[in-house]
Amino acid sequence: MVPALLMNPYRMLVFVAGFAATLLRGAEPLSVFSEVEAQPLIAQAKRIAEALAYTGSPLPEAERRVLESIPADAPDAAARVQALLDQHCLFLVTINPEMRVKVAVGPAAAVLMEQGWRQFLVKVRNEAGATAALRATSANAQRLFNSPAAEVADRWLELQMFDAQPLRATLSGLGVEYRIIQLHSRDAGRREAKFSFDVGQGTQDLGYRAETDVLFRCEPAREVVLRVRDEHGKPTTAAFVIRDQQGRVYPSQAKRLAPDFAFHPQVYRADGETIRLPDGRYTVEFQRGPESIPQRRALTVDGTTGEWRFQVRRWIDPAAMGWISGDHHIHAAGCAHYTNPTEGVHAPDMMRHCLGEDLKVGANLTWGPCFDYQKQFFTGVDDKVSTFPYVLRYDIEVSGFGSHQSGHLCLLRLKDQMYPGGDSMAHWPSLGLNTLRWAKKQGALVGPAHSGWGLQPLLPGARDSANSRNAGDLRLATTDLPNYVVPPFNGIGANEYIVDVTHVVPGPDGQLVPAVDFISTVDTPWLWELNIWYHTLNVGFRTRISGETDFPCIYGERVGLGRSYVKLPGKWTYEEWCEGIRAGRNYVGDGKSHLLDFAAAQGNRAATMGEGGSELRLAAPGRIRTRVRVAAYLPVEPDLEMKKRPISAKPYWDVERARIGVTREVPVELLVNGYPVAKQNIVADGALRDVEFDADIAHSSWIAVRVLPSSHTNPIFVLVGDKPVRASRRSAEWCLAGVDQCWSQKERFIKPSERADARAAYDHARATYRRLITESVVD
Repeated sequence: MVPALLMNPYRMLVFVAGFAATLLRGAEPLSVFSEVEAQPLIAQAKRIAEALAYTGSPLPEAERRVLESIPADAPDAAARVQALLDQHCLFLVTINPEMRVKVAVGPAAAVLMEQGWRQFLVKVRNEAGATAALRATSANAQRLFNSPAAEVADRWLELQMFDAQPLRATLSGLGVEYRIIQLHSRDAGRREAKFSFDVGQGTQDLGYRAETDVLFRCEPAREVVLRVRDEHGKPTTAAFVIRDQQGRVYPSQAKRLAPDFAFHPQVYRADGETIRLPDGRYTVEFQRGPESIPQRRALTVDGTTGEWRFQVRRWIDPAAMGWISGDHHIHAAGCAHYTNPTEGVHAPDMMRHCLGEDLKVGANLTWGPCFDYQKQFFTGVDDKVSTFPYVLRYDIEVSGFGSHQSGHLCLLRLKDQMYPGGDSMAHWPSLGLNTLRWAKKQGALVGPAHSGWGLQPLLPGARDSANSRNAGDLRLATTDLPNYVVPPFNGIGANEYIVDVTHVVPGPDGQLVPAVDFISTVDTPWLWELNIWYHTLNVGFRTRISGETDFPCIYGERVGLGRSYVKLPGKWTYEEWCEGIRAGRNYVGDGKSHLLDFAAAQGNRAATMGEGGSELRLAAPGRIRTRVRVAAYLPVEPDLEMKKRPISAKPYWDVERARIGVTREVPVELLVNGYPVAKQNIVADGALRDVEFDADIAHSSWIAVRVLPSSHTNPIFVLVGDKPVRASRRSAEWCLAGVDQCWSQKERFIKPSERADARAAYDHARATYRRLITESVVD
């Protein structure tokens, strides 16, 4: 036998490889099925070789040459192909004529790599000629998301069948063919996994034949130290997206637990922390919030790799100019967060994400999911993970309980998180105004969440289908802003705000204060959320806006996707940040454009946004001059797909949507009573520019500046002859119609015990708007 092997190099190669595999695995070589036709088998084997090369695990060059040299008409061609590929098979799957599937272990060495992917072949003996997809499953490969704590250790594996080009998604029906299975190990060391295969429901064989156990040796990955510095060279935390040459994300999202979240690709690492990676080439994306310039680098891990160094590059730093970023609506539980192995995540996890996005203030709102677990973390003061200038505070969103059907409420700066009369959610009021009365009495900052839901300007025929947070419904009656289409008021946004804004309630000292301080913006379509705000400003109310993300519900991409930037002194507190929003000393946006120091003047009369009531008083109608410092940043190349997206498609606010054509310019607009009266285009290159506008004011009005849909200031109120703003009778009429429409949708959610309060609240709003109609300017 040995002389014959020496005379045939191909047979010697197969013999040596098979002998080595047997030593490693102790498994017998797979049976060779000589009756299969060689020509289609060779064609399929070549596609397998091509797929292995494409996915980064090519056959050894000697084996590839042997495969290419096998003639289809050779008597032993089919046997030679099988002998060549069988050594790489971890499994033999047999589909009998009755479509029953059984599995056995193949001769390939069961060696995996910690935090890495390895590929193996699966030999399929298809006696049934099945043409369905071959599926592989393993209890050890289940996601960690919502995994019981007792099963976390066993869920160490990740698997997928590769069925993309050049392969086909289903079996060919050939008597013998090969498939590729890809396996990923979370751990190093010895790990066992159980596998089963099928070609559809009910096709697994019975008993032990339907599954097999494999003991793997998982080789350790390399530990890479990350050196992360800010723009000043100081240690910091940042976001990393790490992908291999096949585009696979590291660490695997399916195997993540806090502080790494499974629902977005990035992880956050501080200076000196590590990440474990197998040898290979990677693309690393690095960023620290929207005011930093994204960086992309090609890096290699091998025996010489010790550390990777990164330094933040900024295009602007609002905090250095006194503008403090914050997101008043993030969650540690619910939506994309898991409820197992823990009920949501914890303050250190959320703080890591805030640090990595350079978000100075994070309001971590406890709400319906996991309420009774998460409520323990409320203290009424900054959480202990806070380190100035980064602050995390637990507060409340009324969502999933109480008055949530009339519109969710953000309750910030609370001293007591629990409405009197109980210790959980069941006893909360069903009328939002009653909740607001309680919150304002303790000095809270309050406003509706995700304001646009339920406020779509729909065509009349589309109204009945609008009771959904799916913003993809494009049946809009108009895209004008402001517009006078009465929306359905059937959602969970700023719906009952149309009533609450007309009310004043006792504050901590007994003095009457507005029942609502702000409406939330940036996380719903700008047209829907801004329209109601503009109308209520037009009739004289002074509600401000604040930016939010509703992480990870509306957006799971990152915290701080919607932000407020509040002007504050050098040393500030969470209470002062909230007070800045109440006073309107903030602008909102996606962090990719900025509107600093908005002010207006006429002669020696001047007003700055958020100072002195934001009032500029004129003795008579006349011209004013406004000033604002503006900066925006866009990459040179436009995102053409973003430009095609309708208003109702994510991301709702993004500076890319503001790009003018394919230029790098965005428009800066001055508004008077919601309408643009002046515009100046600026280059979005990150430079800070002074922009001035003149405007004629005929009667008491509000003014603001925006880069739509990326950023928006709060208003300055220009009062002529000490008269209040009554800028639009049409706005007052719209508001009155909104009260009636809101009542038609919300009445059924009010508890009988609060029905009289609700009627009185709505009647008060109707009376207020009727009075404002008579007082307002005809337009």
